[in-house]
Amino acid sequence: MTPAPEILRYTAFSDDPNGGNPAGVVLDAAALDDDGMQRIAAEVDYAETAFITGESGGARVVRYFSPVAEVPFCGHATVATAVAIAEREGPGTIRFSTPVGEVAIETTEADGALRAAFTSVEPEVTPLSDDALAALLDLFDLSPDDLDDRYPPLDAFAGNRHPVLVLRDAEVFDGFRFDPAVARELLDAQGWPATIIVLHRLPDAAGGGLRFEARNPFPVGRITEDPATGAAAAAVGAYLRHVGAVTPPARVEIEQGRHVGRPSELVVDIPERGGIVVSGRAVPIPARSAAG
Repeated sequence: MTPAPEILRYTAFSDDPNGGNPAGVVLDAAALDDDGMQRIAAEVDYAETAFITGESGGARVVRYFSPVAEVPFCGHATVATAVAIAEREGPGTIRFSTPVGEVAIETTEADGALRAAFTSVEPEVTPLSDDALAALLDLFDLSPDDLDDRYPPLDAFAGNRHPVLVLRDAEVFDGFRFDPAVARELLDAQGWPATIIVLHRLPDAAGGGLRFEARNPFPVGRITEDPATGAAAAAVGAYLRHVGAVTPPARVEIEQGRHVGRPSELVVDIPERGGIVVSGRAVPIPARSAAG
């Protein structure tokens, strides 16, 4: 009988096991079929679980499953998986072959702490239809006047497609609510496989870089709002470059997770062209915390 694969649990974009976004990690999933991976992802019950299913051309083949379906790409599970590998093999460059293309990850160690930075696939930013925007505003009980007129609503891709809304007022950003079932229907109807990105601009960083706080509604399983979303952070970088909000090369800081009690920090580096680089820490979740 084939032994059951080891299921690891890490949290990404935090150095605190009680912060960041938890991810399941299976480093040897070669013997698992689709149903087996989906079953494990449902049992782990995190937003996503990453499975390394083999190797192709020197890159590790990775697939990502939420508790209900396979997703094309997942940034926080990529960071978690890369750190898990670096703990076992040492820091360096890792290549993942994902359903959206090859993703390069650099893992580094400083003061005993591991950090991973992935470079997204080639991003794309496209218009958001009037109907989609109206449905988003209705979902969150917002009006067009609540939007920050410096940042137009658009659809951004850097591994997954995400709608991007930027809200002007902190109170509105903190206070919006949504029906998870309605949000799920909208995501499915629009073909958005992951989260809705809602941003609010914060005071600039000490060095003058942009800072945003993000909320990422993502109803799946017991989850309604993602505490840290690496693919969405990459999409934000692509979006900011597209609308001319930054002059590349630029660094943007994103805070996320405060609204769901799991504070997270994501660093986004935006080059003049090509993929967006997203980096952060990841640490194992102790068994007692994982069971909670």
